Amino acid sequence: MTKKVAVIGYPVKHSLSPFLHGYWLKKYNIDGEYGLLEVKPEDLKGTLARLESDGYVGCNLTIPHKEEAYRILGNNTGITAHSVGAVNTIYMQYGELWGSNSDVYGFVQNILNSHSDFDFTKGKAVVLGAGGAARAVVCGLIGEKVPEIIIVNRTVEKAEKVKEDLLKISDHVDGWEDNSDIKVVHWDERNEIVKDANILVNTTSLGMKGQPELDISLENIPKNALVNDIVYNPLETKLLKNAMEHGNFVVDGLGMLLYQAVAGFEMWFGIKPEVTEDLREHVLSQMK
Repeated sequence: MTKKVAVIGYPVKHSLSPFLHGYWLKKYNIDGEYGLLEVKPEDLKGTLARLESDGYVGCNLTIPHKEEAYRILGNNTGITAHSVGAVNTIYMQYGELWGSNSDVYGFVQNILNSHSDFDFTKGKAVVLGAGGAARAVVCGLIGEKVPEIIIVNRTVEKAEKVKEDLLKISDHVDGWEDNSDIKVVHWDERNEIVKDANILVNTTSLGMKGQPELDISLENIPKNALVNDIVYNPLETKLLKNAMEHGNFVVDGLGMLLYQAVAGFEMWFGIKPEVTEDLREHVLSQMK
C-alpha cells in the first residue's frame, strides 16, 4: 500500500518539499508519494482530523500553519515543538497524530555539516529576528551550549517573549540546563553588537527573493566568525556575499531545509535518508 505524505500550507505551490522527498523516495525505491495540500487557516483543524482517513501517514506544515498545528495537537508534541511553539512535522503514533519540530535539528546539522570543526561554545551568537525561525535557531544554540545569545529585533517585546519562553523550557528539560545567557537588543544596534561574535545568524526574510535586502555592516565582526543565512532563495544572499568578502566562513540556508526533512522521512517511511551534494543540486535545479 502506497504511503501518502504531503506538505500543508497556504499558499503551498512554492514548496520545494515534494522535490526533496520525491528524490529520496526514488533513491530508496519506496512505495510512497509526497504531495501538496493547500489549506486555508480556518480549515487546518478539520484537515488534520481527516489525515489518517484520507490515507496519509503524516505531513509537513509550512507558513502559516506551524504555530496553529502546535495549538491543535496540544500535549501530543515533542520537546522541540514545545520549545519552539511550532510544529513542522506530523506523524502517526499509537493511532494518534503527534507533532515535532525538526527545524532545530536542521539548523545545527547544517552548520556542523558545512564546518565540522565549528565550536558553538567558543563565543557569543547574534541572531537577527524574533519569529518562528529565530525560536528554532535560539533553541538549537541553547542545546549546543552557546555561552551568550543576543537576539536583535525591531520589536524588543517580541524578542523578550522568545527569551522568556525558551528559558522557561530549559528549566524543565533534563540535560538542557540554562547555561546560555540570553540578551535582547534593538535592531538599531545590529552593526555594533556583532563585535566579538562567534556566529551570526539571519532568521528574517530580509534578503529573500522579492523581499528588501538585509542592511547590516560587517565591519565589526571578527574574521573568524561564522555567518549563516537561513534564506536559501537566492542561495548566495547579500549578507553571505559581504561576509565572504570580509573573510568570514559562511553557511547558506539550503542545508537547513534538507536536514530538517530527514527526521520526518524516517518517521514516515522507516529509512533515514542521506543529505548529499547530488540532493542539493537536485533541489537547486527546481529553483532556477
